[in-house]
Amino acid sequence: MYGYLRAFLRDGVWESIRHHFLVTLREGAGREASPTAAIIDTQSVRTTESGGPRGWDAAKRLKGRKRHIVVDTDGLLLGVIVHAADIQDADSLGDLLKRVKPLCAWLRVLFADSIYNRLAALLACILAGLVLIIVRRAAGTTGCVVQPRRWVVERSLGWFGRWRRLSKDYEALPEVSEAMVTLAAIRLMLHRLAHPNRRRLTAP
Repeated sequence: MYGYLRAFLRDGVWESIRHHFLVTLREGAGREASPTAAIIDTQSVRTTESGGPRGWDAAKRLKGRKRHIVVDTDGLLLGVIVHAADIQDADSLGDLLKRVKPLCAWLRVLFADSIYNRLAALLACILAGLVLIIVRRAAGTTGCVVQPRRWVVERSLGWFGRWRRLSKDYEALPEVSEAMVTLAAIRLMLHRLAHPNRRRLTAP
């Protein structure tokens, strides 16, 4: 089974399936196939004894990897890249956008938190023809506060966290970790296609 997973990964099968389901769901909801806006964020997770690249995330105080994802405004996965946790979010944004932009030609706006307010992220967005909008926490707020736009990608990361294989990064290779995130997104979209009338969670 692992051999088939790697072969499908090498041939781009998982990405093709994910993109096909994304287009199907968006068109079924009366939206354009290609999104014009997206939200980006990372999730740091611990690794296991499997080996592979890893690093220390000083902010989260853990040694492992980061899942760097882009989702549309409905929370559906547009792309993912996995790298060592010591690589800054803004520094890896360019590599992620190179994967996403060819499939989402009409993408124009990217929402992110203040960690992306760096020269590297701004340059990556300029090269990709995107406008980067930083969503900041409202002044005077404390604790957990729902932030406009950004709650969507946080919810998507929460969905992925329910997938047991993503509770940690169990893979030796980052590209296999990316495939696992993609498979979780495919399962989510299959569930939506099978239950189109089920109510979806919306922001309060």
